[in-house]
Amino acid sequence: MTILLAGCGDLGTEAGLRFAAAGQRVVGWRRSPDKLPAEIEGAAANLSTAKLPPVPADTTAVVIAVAADAPTEEAYRSAYLDGVAHVLDALERDHVTPERVLFVSSTAVHGDAGGGWIDENTTPEPAGFSGRIMREAEELLLKRLDGTRTSPIVLRLGGIYGPGRTRLIDQVRTGSAIIPDQPRFTNRIHRDDAAGAIVRLCTMSAVPSPVYLGVDNDPAELGDVLRFLAAELGMDVPLTGSLGDARGGNKRCSNALLRETGYSFKYPTFREGYRDILAGVGVRHP
Repeated sequence: MTILLAGCGDLGTEAGLRFAAAGQRVVGWRRSPDKLPAEIEGAAANLSTAKLPPVPADTTAVVIAVAADAPTEEAYRSAYLDGVAHVLDALERDHVTPERVLFVSSTAVHGDAGGGWIDENTTPEPAGFSGRIMREAEELLLKRLDGTRTSPIVLRLGGIYGPGRTRLIDQVRTGSAIIPDQPRFTNRIHRDDAAGAIVRLCTMSAVPSPVYLGVDNDPAELGDVLRFLAAELGMDVPLTGSLGDARGGNKRCSNALLRETGYSFKYPTFREGYRDILAGVGVRHP
C-alpha cells in the first residue's frame, strides 16, 4: 500500500517519515525531489500544472500539503485551488480510488470571532483572500469526492511552529515583539503534532469526519505567549502597544473533534513546544 504526498515540503516530509516508520511505502511529489530523505520516494512535480506524475495504483491515501510561493492572491490560487484540482484530475486520469484524500487547509477560513470559541460546525467566514481561496479549495475537494468511495478530509491547521519556525522567539530576542493592548487569542500547533494528526486521520480505522481543526489544547492570548518566551529567554517583558487587526482573526479554536480520534498531542500547549525548541538551541528554562 502506498501513501502519496502531493506537496512534500517540511510538513509533508515529517508526515512522510512517520508513514514510512509505520511500514508504509511513501511517494513524495515535489519540485526538487532530490531534497527528500531516503525513506520517501521522490518524483518531480509542480502541482500548479496539470502535468503530474503517474499515481501509484495501490495508493490508499493522498495528502495535499502545499504552500504558496508568495503572499498574493494569484500565488494562493495557483497553489491551493489549482493544486487540489490537478491532484484530483490525476487520480481520475489514472483510475486510482484511494480510501482518503486529505487537504491541509488553515483556520484562516474562519476569520474573526471576537475572541469566541469556534469548532468544525462554525460557518467559515474568511476575512482575506488567503482564507477565501483555501475555502474554495476545501469546497472543491468535498464536492468532487462527494458520492465516491474516497473519504475527503480537510485539516484546518492553526499557526505552525517548530524547528525552523521560530518567528515569535526571534521577535522576543530582537526586542521587536509587542504585547497587544487588547486581548488577542492565537491558535497554534507544533509541526510534529501537525504531522502526527495527518497520519492519524489517514490511517485510523474509523471513518473520518470531513473537517477537523488542527490546533493544540491551549488557544492562548498572544501576550501570555510572549511573556512566557521572555521568561524562558531571561529577557525583559516586551512592551505593550497597538498591533492593529489580527492577521488570523481573534478566535479560540477547539480541537475536541481531533482528540476524539484518539490522537494524543506530543506538545499539548505552547509551553511544552517552545521549551523543546529552546532546549534544542541551548536555551534552558529556569
